[in-house]
Amino acid sequence: RVHGIHSNYIKMEGNAPNILVYIASVSGLIYALYNFLELRKINISPEALLIEEEMAPRALQTSNVRKITEIGDPISRGASAFLLQEYKSLSVFIFIFAVILFVTVEKTMWDLYTTVAFVLGALTSILSGFIGMKIAVYTNYRTAFVAQSSLASAFTTAYRAGCVMGFSLVSLGLLILHVLIAIYWGLIYAKDKNIKDLPWLYESIAGFGLGGSAIALFARVGGGIYTKAADVGADLVGKIEKDLPEDSPKNPATIADNVGDNVGDIAGMGADLFGSLAESTCAALVISATFKDFQMKQSAMVYPLFISALGIIVCIATSLVATRFTKVDQEDKIQTTLKNQLLISSLLLTPALFIAAYVTLPSTMSVFPDDPAYLSGPLSAAVCTISGLWCGLLIGYITEYYTSHSNRPVREVAEACETGAATNIIYGLALGYMSTVVPIFLLGTTAFISHKLMGMYGVALAALGMLSNLCIGLAIDAYGPISDNAGGIAEMSELGPEVRRRTDALDAAGNTTAAIGKGFAIGSAALVSLSLYGAYVTRVSDVPITNHRLNPDKISITNPLIFAWLIVGAMLPYAFSAMTMKSVGKAALQMVKEVRQQLQENPGIITGDTLPNYERCVAISTVASLREMFLPGAMVILTPILVGIVFGPKAVAGLLPGILVSGVQMAISSSNTGGAWDNAKKYIEAGYLQVNGVVKRKGSDEHRAAVIGDTVGDPLKDTSGPSLNILIKLSAILSLVFGEFFAKLGFLVCALRENNSPQEC
Repeated sequence: RVHGIHSNYIKMEGNAPNILVYIASVSGLIYALYNFLELRKINISPEALLIEEEMAPRALQTSNVRKITEIGDPISRGASAFLLQEYKSLSVFIFIFAVILFVTVEKTMWDLYTTVAFVLGALTSILSGFIGMKIAVYTNYRTAFVAQSSLASAFTTAYRAGCVMGFSLVSLGLLILHVLIAIYWGLIYAKDKNIKDLPWLYESIAGFGLGGSAIALFARVGGGIYTKAADVGADLVGKIEKDLPEDSPKNPATIADNVGDNVGDIAGMGADLFGSLAESTCAALVISATFKDFQMKQSAMVYPLFISALGIIVCIATSLVATRFTKVDQEDKIQTTLKNQLLISSLLLTPALFIAAYVTLPSTMSVFPDDPAYLSGPLSAAVCTISGLWCGLLIGYITEYYTSHSNRPVREVAEACETGAATNIIYGLALGYMSTVVPIFLLGTTAFISHKLMGMYGVALAALGMLSNLCIGLAIDAYGPISDNAGGIAEMSELGPEVRRRTDALDAAGNTTAAIGKGFAIGSAALVSLSLYGAYVTRVSDVPITNHRLNPDKISITNPLIFAWLIVGAMLPYAFSAMTMKSVGKAALQMVKEVRQQLQENPGIITGDTLPNYERCVAISTVASLREMFLPGAMVILTPILVGIVFGPKAVAGLLPGILVSGVQMAISSSNTGGAWDNAKKYIEAGYLQVNGVVKRKGSDEHRAAVIGDTVGDPLKDTSGPSLNILIKLSAILSLVFGEFFAKLGFLVCALRENNSPQEC
C-alpha cells in the first residue's frame, strides 16, 4: 500500500543537502550582520535629525539627545549585569548536570557524546539570549531618537533589530547543530558504517536540545520574575497611587521595568524558541534514525535541517518587503505590515516545503514499525510540514483576535471596567478560557493528520513546519519589547507628545505581535512535546530485552500505573504556575515597598527636583529573580527523572501526556488573559472608551480598574504562561535523553507489575 504521489523528479544526493544547509546558515548570519550595520549608521546627534519647523528649538534637541543616551546606558548596564549574574549561576548548573549525564547516560567512561551535546546546546542557548539582549539595548534608544524624525524611520529601526535577533539566532543554532552532527557522524558512524550506530548517534544529539531547553527554562522564569516584579511595582504605586504616566522618570521602578523587557521578553524568549527549534529537529532525527529507508540515504536524514534552512532563505526575502518595499508612515500600517510578514512567509514557504520533501526524501518509505507494508511518500511529509506551518499562522491570528483592542473581545473587557476591577478580571478570565477552543482544535487536527500520514515522525515534521518561519516570528516578537523600551526612553527623555504618540503606536502593535509570538511558541511546544514523546517511546521500546523494556502496545490509560501518573502530570502545570506567580508576588511586594519608601522620604522626586534611586529597584529585581528561579526549575527537571528512576519508563509514559494536555491549555489561557487585560488598559488610555457619552482616559476610575487587571495579568502573560511552554518541552526531552537509564532501573516496577513478561516494564 502506497500513500502519496510518486513520479520521476530531481533528487539531491550525496552532500548537496548538507552544503545547502551550510549556505543558508551562513546567509542568515550575513543578513543579520547587514541589518546590524544598517543600525550602526544611525548617528545619535541633533544634526542627524530632519527637524520640522513645528518641533522644539535646536538647543532643546541637543538636551534631549543627551538625555536619551543617559537613560539608554543604565538600561543596557542593568540588563548586562543581570544576565552576567544569571549565567554565572547557570554555569554551575551546567557543570553539575553534565556530570549527571556522563554518569547515567553515556555507554562507557570514554563516551562524552550526549554530555558534549548538552553543554554545546546550553552554551548556544546562552549565546542566543545574550545576542538578543545586546541588540535590543543597542537599538531601543536609537528607535526613540529616530522617532523624532518620522514614524517610518522608527518602525524600520525597531524591525531591523528584530531581524538581527531572529536571523542570528536561527542561523547560529542550525549551523552549530549541523556541525555537531557532522562531527558525530565522522566519529561514530563513518569508521565502520554500522547501521546500528545511527540511532545512538542521533540519541546523543538529543542532548543538544536538552541543553537549550534547560537554559531556556531558567532564562524564561528568571527574566519573567525580574520584569514583572518591576512592572507590578511601578504600576501599583506609580499609576494607581500617584497618577504618574507610563514610564515616568519620577517612578523609581521605571529603569528596572525597562531592563526587564530585555532580559525577559528578549533574552528569555530567544532562548525559549531556540530550544523549540533544537528539540523538534532532534525529535525528528531520533525517530527517523530507526527507519531502514532513511539509514542508507543521507539526504533523508538531513531533511529536518533542510526545512529550517529553506525557512531562512524565504524569511530573508520576506523581511525585505517590510524594510525595503513598504513605507510605514501611518499608524494603521504598523500592525498590518507585521501581520503580513507572517502571511507572506507562509505563502512562500508552502511550495518551498513541497520541493524540499521531493528532492531529499525517498520515493517510498516505511515509517510505521507495526505496519511495514504501509508506504508513505514525499507528499505525505510535505503535507505534515505545511499543516504545521498554517496551523501556526492560524493560531497566531486567533491569538491576535482575542488580544487586540481592535476586536470585540478586548473591548468587552475594557467596557467591564465601568463597574470596577472585579468585573474586569471576570471578563478577562472568561476571555482566556474561551481563547483556548480554536487553537486546541487546530493543534488536534494537525496532530491527527500528521500522525495518520507518517506517525510520530509526521508530528515532528509538523512542529518543524510551524517553526520554519521562525526568523520572522522572532523578528516581530523582538520588535515589541524594543518599541516598548523606546517609548519609555522617549517619556523619560521628555521628547514631547508627538514622539510619544509615535512610540505608543509602535508599542501597541508590538503588544499584539508579542501575543501572536506567544501563540506560536505554545503551539510549537505542543507539537514538539508530542513528537519528543514519540521519540521517547521509540527509544525505550528498543532497549535490550534484559532491561525493563517499554511495550508501546501496553501504553493505555486503563493501566493503573499510567493513569496514576497521567493525573499527576496534569497537576504539574498548576504547581509550576503557583510557584512562578508567588515568586513574582514576593518580588513585587519588595518593589512596592521600595517605591513607596523613596517617594515618601524624598518628596522632591514627585516635583522633579531630584532623581529617584533607580539602582535600588534594579537590585531588588535582580536578587529576587535569581533567588526565585531555581525552585520551579528544580521541580521541572527532577520530576521526570525521579519518576523514571523509581517507577520506570511506563510511569513516565503516563506523566508526559498529562503535562502536555494540561499545560497547553493553561499556557494559552494565561497568555491571552494577560494580553487582553494589557490591551484593554491601552484601549482606555487611547481615549476609545466612552461611558454615557463621556470619554474615559488616564486617571479615571475605569482606567484604574484596567490597571489592576493589567497588573494581575502581568505574571500570567510574561512569567507563568510562557514558562509553561518549556515545562512541556523540557519534561519530554529529559525523558528522551534519560530513557534508557530509566529502563535499566525502575526500582518499584517489579512490585507494580501487572502479570507482564518479567522483562517488560
